Amino acid sequence: MSKKEKEEIEFSPLKEKLHEIIFEADTRTGKFFDILLIILILASVLVVMLESVDSINTNYKYIFDILELVFTIFFTFEYILRLYIVYRPMKYALSFFGIVDLLAILPSYLSFFLVGSESLLVIRALRLLRVFRIFKLANFTREGQIIMIAMRKSLRKILVFLIFVLLLVTIFGSIMYLIEGNSNNGFDSIPRSVYWAIVTLTTVGYGDISPVTPLGQFLAAIVMMLGYAVIAVPTGIVTAELTWSKHHDTNTQVCRYCAKEGHHDDAKYCDGCGEKLNIN
Repeated sequence: MSKKEKEEIEFSPLKEKLHEIIFEADTRTGKFFDILLIILILASVLVVMLESVDSINTNYKYIFDILELVFTIFFTFEYILRLYIVYRPMKYALSFFGIVDLLAILPSYLSFFLVGSESLLVIRALRLLRVFRIFKLANFTREGQIIMIAMRKSLRKILVFLIFVLLLVTIFGSIMYLIEGNSNNGFDSIPRSVYWAIVTLTTVGYGDISPVTPLGQFLAAIVMMLGYAVIAVPTGIVTAELTWSKHHDTNTQVCRYCAKEGHHDDAKYCDGCGEKLNIN
């Protein structure tokens, strides 16, 4: 944010106080608000799960509908309030948790407009999207924030590793097709052989396709052993970031200008935009 933009923003004590309660957990009211949200999120997800059980939904459908209406109204008010509090609403709306907040309430409203027997399956799919509310839990505790920060910092490394794995399974699948392609045991194309390589490398092992020749079995053994490395590498990447975050404690302060979170405990200014944090 430029200096001119900051000067144009009107300071509001009400926004500052609400921001401290809703976005942060350093105060008693902030912690109480987070606990209330956690309870409501878990309750709403539980309702979604119970609705999928026909015997329960038949007997308690009216109660579930009322509860869902209450949840939708509450989370809608919370979402609007979050947009009102921050000084750059679009920045928050396009952030990860801003999108999650929108997805948590949008299906309930869309279901009012998609009516008719031909739309029942669509409505059901939209209502299932309410489970996105569970992702909001990660933003309410320091531990959850540390995990989210570690995942974000690990994203590039994991993407590079996944590209390497994709190349690996393509090579192994192609080689296996050359070895087992004429044995009529499932390796009838390179894509199907690549599917076998993915299943084997990830140690899933469905067993629907398996090599029968000695050379093919030897290659399969190599892929199986490499599978352990495939599991270990991304785990090590995330663990390294978590270890770093553990030794660099962060607080629950969220910048009211750029929505940046995960600042160091002793930070007084935002890492993203340089604006002063709301620290009492």
